[in-house]
Amino acid sequence: MTSSYLFENIQILEKSGSSLKREAVLIKDSVIKAFGSKALQNAELLGIKPQKAKNMLLAPCLVDPHSFLESPFNGKGESIYTLINKATFSGYGQLGILPRGDLWRDQIESIIALKSIKSEVLIHLWGGFSMGGKGVSLSKHIELLQNGAIGLSGDDFMPPIGLLKQGFSIGEMKNSPVLFAPRDKVLQAGGMSRQSVDTLRAGWPPDPIESEIIPLIQLLELHKQYPDIALRLMNISTTEGVSILKNSSTKPMATIFWWHLVNDNSSLTPFDIGWSVTPSLGSPRDRASLIKGLEDNVLSAISVHSTPSDDSETKLPANKRKKGISCYNLVLPLLWDQLVRKSGWEVEKLWEKISFGPSKFLNQSEEKLSLNSNRWLLFDPDKEWYQSNEEKHLTAATNQPIKDIKILGKIIDCGLINQAYQND
Repeated sequence: MTSSYLFENIQILEKSGSSLKREAVLIKDSVIKAFGSKALQNAELLGIKPQKAKNMLLAPCLVDPHSFLESPFNGKGESIYTLINKATFSGYGQLGILPRGDLWRDQIESIIALKSIKSEVLIHLWGGFSMGGKGVSLSKHIELLQNGAIGLSGDDFMPPIGLLKQGFSIGEMKNSPVLFAPRDKVLQAGGMSRQSVDTLRAGWPPDPIESEIIPLIQLLELHKQYPDIALRLMNISTTEGVSILKNSSTKPMATIFWWHLVNDNSSLTPFDIGWSVTPSLGSPRDRASLIKGLEDNVLSAISVHSTPSDDSETKLPANKRKKGISCYNLVLPLLWDQLVRKSGWEVEKLWEKISFGPSKFLNQSEEKLSLNSNRWLLFDPDKEWYQSNEEKHLTAATNQPIKDIKILGKIIDCGLINQAYQND
């Protein structure tokens, strides 16, 4: 389906470095045709009537630096096709996909298979740093990068430091980013929520701060030895982590999981699906520090870090099911509420963290609005709606939080075509 609009006075954010402005825009068949007076003139010739813009925003598409897609061609919770459909519905134009899967993306065949998918949503594949993600032996870095991987990564925990040093010293990744999560599974010891009074009150096993701090310090020290490596850090989640990164002599780019910005371990009911995530939810103090870390540019980008699950997995007890949530459509509305409406952020700052910053994180071109392009989203911050699993056009995944609760702010439209196909 294609869309046509004429807005005489809509909020527009054109690109990175530009300021929010109000002017006319003409969109015909999902393509931006004109801005300003030309938009009004051309619309009159085409017979397109103006619509009320109110507080709506026309802006570049969003970018997700990393999420999981474990079964891209036959997944019950998500496939590459449902993911692309959900991304366009939610305003995302670029997605970074981590290597964990039924077939780890540590071989060129798995990279090539996914690269054969053609879509207006750009899919960026992280290749596996180690074989099978086991942290025992290195994958063939050069082959992966030459055949479509945009960078190298592990799982959502840190591989052995010795293997990292071996890979860094060989240096086959050159300028391509390498992404690792500062998380130690052994130190976490099955903890479900960051250690705090609220964690004890809720009855969850605690996740000690050290499970993030110790691997983070190791990664930063290793980066000092190999400063030319384009190190990326996945999902900083604690006050102490932000402080260590802020005071580090090296400044690798780092992401923050969006869910940690809108919730903490004092704000969820014991049965909420949002408890079961990686990294573990922190305290209100952690959440405030993460927001401040974004404001101060200690943290570079906000990740969706989607981990889709089907109903058979979602219905398991919280301490038994696979950790993660899946909800691209909630990200912009809830971040707008938390960061723009409640924390007073400018729209330009938010877009730096959910679009332009993630592009830099991935070493990819930034999204922007331009004539004769369909790469845009239309967002209404005042639109009320309810999240529901019945919205099958979004995803088959059922591990979506915040069900049947009124949400303020919604993506109204996105110019991208929500179809994908595989080359013969």
